[in-house]
Amino acid sequence: MNRVMNRVFFFILTALTILLTSLISESVFALAPDASLTGPRRVKVEFQGRVAEFEIASPSWLEVVDERHDALPVFNPNASSWMKGRVLRGVNACECAVFGALDPDSVVVKLENGEILVRGNDYEFDESSGALGRLADGKIGENVVTLTSYRCVESRIDSIVLNADGQFTLIQGKPRVLSPEPPVLEKGCKRLVNVYVTGRGEALTDSCLFPVDDIFSDELDSLDASVFVANVAKFIAENGIADVSPCSDAGAVKKFLPKTWSKLVNGEEIRILAWGDSVTACGFLPDDQRWQIKFGARLQKMFPDAKIVVLTEAWGGRSSDSYRNEPIGSPKNYREKVLGIKPDLIISEFVNDAYMDEATGAKRYGEMLADFKDIGAEWIILGPHYVRPDWMGLTSERGIDDDPRPLVKGLRKFCEENNTPFADTPALYGKLWRSGIPYLTLMTNNINHPNDFGMELFSAALARLFEE
Repeated sequence: MNRVMNRVFFFILTALTILLTSLISESVFALAPDASLTGPRRVKVEFQGRVAEFEIASPSWLEVVDERHDALPVFNPNASSWMKGRVLRGVNACECAVFGALDPDSVVVKLENGEILVRGNDYEFDESSGALGRLADGKIGENVVTLTSYRCVESRIDSIVLNADGQFTLIQGKPRVLSPEPPVLEKGCKRLVNVYVTGRGEALTDSCLFPVDDIFSDELDSLDASVFVANVAKFIAENGIADVSPCSDAGAVKKFLPKTWSKLVNGEEIRILAWGDSVTACGFLPDDQRWQIKFGARLQKMFPDAKIVVLTEAWGGRSSDSYRNEPIGSPKNYREKVLGIKPDLIISEFVNDAYMDEATGAKRYGEMLADFKDIGAEWIILGPHYVRPDWMGLTSERGIDDDPRPLVKGLRKFCEENNTPFADTPALYGKLWRSGIPYLTLMTNNINHPNDFGMELFSAALARLFEE
């Protein structure tokens, strides 16, 4: 009889669990307003039984007249699109270009005397990147001044909000060719939907609509990293849609890095090496916006008596393997420039390691872990941020909670198996869409170089590990 009752109880418990899971799942997705298109540029929002529709203005155009270039390089059709010539300033992104922003039919190139030059005879340009160059047999000599006029499309992030008086309102964001930001709200407003206005004035698509989950909806400035990170933690805790590994949660450093923790709490000197690629070198932002400087400042506030020394060793465009394969005597030799300085703590950031599959990553990182133990250093792996969608196999910037890259999955597993703290930056980037932010708008080069807010997410993910 007891066995029968146990089975009945088990089946009832299982059924209740399935039902509860279903209800939780439905409640998670019910937290965000419903947004849909009712016309080429018309958005309908449904929230708490109320409905409103808004017509979204087409993108604006930036008109550039007589942009001066004292010299142009020879156009190189075989180079990468943004390296074929000199990228026009209006569509320039840091070390790259805003692809597709240039209206190619608007380009007019002339000499200082007003003579209009001929494309294909005197100059050529890449229509996607806006990289302009002279042709060797044309009228533009090596040091001849040119004046170029053109137009490029500007993007926006508009917000549909619920005002303090209970009315729906559309607030337009500031137009920018690169990295548009959501508008900052007035106190008492609730952000319901962000509309990413991009392209050249064509109809909106569903991928332009970013309904904002309720936990993020009261943010006045959605680019406040501290508020965003706190809300991500709250979102995970309240909805139970993701498990946080002990290696990525508060207390990870205290539990897994005893030497580091001891130095911090005892007010000793600790030498921290930030080791990585171009994101760590960060020549594209002011020094105080680099993730390691931001993190060092956060850590100093958390442990005011400690003497925190932050060192940097970084190599743009390279991977951890690049360092490890450099010969002795090289300016970037791994044993001399990383192991040789014998830091107390190494924090590695290598988005360029994303080519590795799980097995390769486990092998390479296992070898590095052994090297670090040999010199008495402890280690935190700083997870890679999201980069250009097609590089990650993504077709949208929505619905991207789970990072699809094998390396990220492998690193999370590696860290759990080896008791190594993992600063889960990809988990933060994967939640940006839930707060209405298309993550690519954080990239200064429109590919993979984060802006100040993006760097703050690295810092916040690291600081989380040091909390008790």
